[in-house]
Formats: sequence, C-alpha cells, structure tokens
Amino acid sequence: MKIKFGNRRVWIWLLLGTVLIAALFLASTFGAVNISLPDIFKMVLNKVAFFDFSAGWAAMDETIIFQIRLPRVIGAALVGATLATAGVLFQGILRNPLADPYIIGTSAGAGLGATIAMTLPINLTFLGFGLVPVAAFIGALASVTLVYNLARVGGKTPIISMLLAGFVVSALLAAFITFMMAISDRLNLDLHAVYSFLMGHISVTGWGQIAAITPLVIGGIIVARFFAFRLNAFSLGEEGAAYLGIEVERDKMLILALGSLLTAAAVSISGLIGFVGLVTPHSMRLILGPDHRMLLPASALAGAAFVVIADLLARTILAPVEIPVGVITALIGAPFFLYLLRHSRREYAF
Repeated sequence: MKIKFGNRRVWIWLLLGTVLIAALFLASTFGAVNISLPDIFKMVLNKVAFFDFSAGWAAMDETIIFQIRLPRVIGAALVGATLATAGVLFQGILRNPLADPYIIGTSAGAGLGATIAMTLPINLTFLGFGLVPVAAFIGALASVTLVYNLARVGGKTPIISMLLAGFVVSALLAAFITFMMAISDRLNLDLHAVYSFLMGHISVTGWGQIAAITPLVIGGIIVARFFAFRLNAFSLGEEGAAYLGIEVERDKMLILALGSLLTAAAVSISGLIGFVGLVTPHSMRLILGPDHRMLLPASALAGAAFVVIADLLARTILAPVEIPVGVITALIGAPFFLYLLRHSRREYAF
C-alpha cells in the first residue's frame, strides 16, 4: 500500500519533531552534573503544568536545569533551526549547491564586529546581550548590505556578481580580523574568546537572551515558509521565475534580507558555526526532494536537532574541556552528508 505524499510529509515532520524533543531532553540530562531524565520531566511539568511532584532532587539541580542548561539547549535549537532555514533560502535564491548562510559575507562581518567589540574597554548590555553579540549582529547585517550594494548594477543584482562580491568582501574582512589579532594586546590576552567565537560556541547566559531572540527566529522561519513557492520558481532560473509572475529583483532582495537577518540572529548567540546551513538542507533535499514547501520546515527541525546534539557532544566528549561546536558539526555533518550522497536512492535534484 502506497503512502500518500501528504501522509508521508506528516510522518516525516513527526519523526523530526520527536528526534528534536528527544535531543532537547537528552542534552538537558548530561553535563558537569548529570541529572536523571525522570527528574527533569517532573521539574518541567511542575513549572509548566498543574502538577506538584515532590522534589526528590537537590535544589541545586533545579537551578542548573532552569538557569543554565535549558537556556543553552533551547538556544542551540534556535541556532540550528535558524542556520538551516537560512541555508535553504540562500541555496534556493542563489541556485548554488555550495551556498550556505555565510556565503555573502555574513560570517566575516560578524567576526569583524565581534573582534572590534573585544578590543573595546566597554561593558554594555542590551536585552541581555553583551557588546560582542550585538556588534556581531550589526557587523553581519552591514557586510551583507555592502555586498548587495556592490553587486547591484542598473537596478539588478546578478547572482554571479553577488557571489564574487561576497567572496572578496569576506576575504578583506577576514584580513582585517587577522590584522587586529596581530596588533591588539587586548586580543592577544583573550585569544580563547576570539577563537571561541570564530569556531562557534553557544553563549546563552539566561532566559533574557532567549526571550529577545525567539520572536525574531520563529517569525523569520514562518515568513520563510511563505517564500516556498517563489523559491520553487527560482529553481527554473530568473527568466522562468519571471514568466511565472515572480517579481524577481524584489523577491530576491527580500529573501536575501530574510536569510541574512536569520543568520545574524544565530551568530549573535553562537558565533560562527559552520556546516549546519550547508549540510542540513542538502541532507533533507536528498531525502525529501527539492520542493521548498517541505524542505523549509523539515530543515528547521533537522537543523535544531543537529546543533543540540553537537552542543551536547562538545560539552561532554572531553569534559571538562569544551570543544568548539563548529568542530563537532563539521566532524558529524560532512561524513553524514557524503554517506547520504553516496547511498541515497534518490537522484540529487536542486
């Protein structure tokens, strides 16, 4: 008996959602202090529902879960969903299988903004964020704006020009980062913080950051779903999309702006975590096909679970030493994607 596409879609979403929930609880269990899964369930139910389980756990355990571990785990899920969604948007609009959320200068701009912030003897906070994540957010958006304007010619933004401008601007900003690291005594005294940002680290310190970033992330992912038809049309090329009634330049600008905003939001709490926005959309595309109506929500769920698991491994695999999350995502993501590419029975369609 064949399963209809609609039923298959529901089952895949349910499977991905179940994996994500399991990853969230598993990541909440392990750390410097291991807390049993039943106790975590009871703690959460006591907080969010009309339950009153007796506390068979230490008061410190509850503090660890709600003040330290859950904010970080939820932050990791938000980062993964955001980067995966942005990856789908960039790959769809640029029609480039190598496109990722950082392809048009987002990472270099965020890195430069964070590096400049680390050199300043200023201690400011905004909505629970320190100067470094705020500067990274601003730097990411500024660099994308610069790339877009450099590539724009005669009211149009050719894809090739944008990719080339992104590559050159990224190289230039990366050179500035290296130069600042070479000449700044302040950065030399805190190289660990610099490398931690550049290699990726979930730096959520409380619920205030989650409350600030969640509406932006969830709203952006929902808006991205409304661009699914346009992304499907862009797969025919810009001329084909225009033939279907798509306003090519306007929609291209909106999709690039949305992807850049999502990437900047993720960078502000995680630094530069690679491979999530590249591997997750490709993996989902190999499994599900190229229809963006299915690809966008599936990639968001898969990306969230991927980063939660990667962050768990980063915290525990060599504890008490913490490995950069970007290292884990590369070590897991690259072999897994190559396996799918080699053994998937579906022909790759873009």
